[in-house]
Amino acid sequence: MKTIIRKAEKSDTKAIFSLIQELAVYEREPDAVIINESTFKEHGFGKKPLFECFVAELNEKVVGIALFYSRYSTWKGPTLHLEDLIVTEEMKGKGIGSMLYSAFLEYAEKAGVERVEWAVLDWNLPAITLYQESGAKVLSDWRTVQMDKKSIQNYVAKIN
Repeated sequence: MKTIIRKAEKSDTKAIFSLIQELAVYEREPDAVIINESTFKEHGFGKKPLFECFVAELNEKVVGIALFYSRYSTWKGPTLHLEDLIVTEEMKGKGIGSMLYSAFLEYAEKAGVERVEWAVLDWNLPAITLYQESGAKVLSDWRTVQMDKKSIQNYVAKIN
């Protein structure tokens, strides 16, 4: 059977959400997903979608996703951020990740963005190799910085 890459639809929510949970396990953070499927569906397919997504479908089953959203760089201009590129464990190594990655980059080119960006864990060598071989730069001089909701609330309470 042939793998089909297509834009995600609302009916794909359950499969996409399952892949996100699988990614959390792969990234050694199985309890990190705090959003629920219903909220995720609203965020992606509601009145004001916050992200877009491609799915890889094989035998009418979603086996991978590329989930992304728009950002803006004050230095470069319009940017797309690739939040997740996920392929089910049993389908890894079959070129599906590369197909999703290519679909995302083709979309970015057609959208006319000035840059695409994403993060990759330093131990995910297969992904790093794919990205470097495609011409992407893996920056070692930048660090990802995050604050969770509780930290934001604590900080705001502290300054007020």
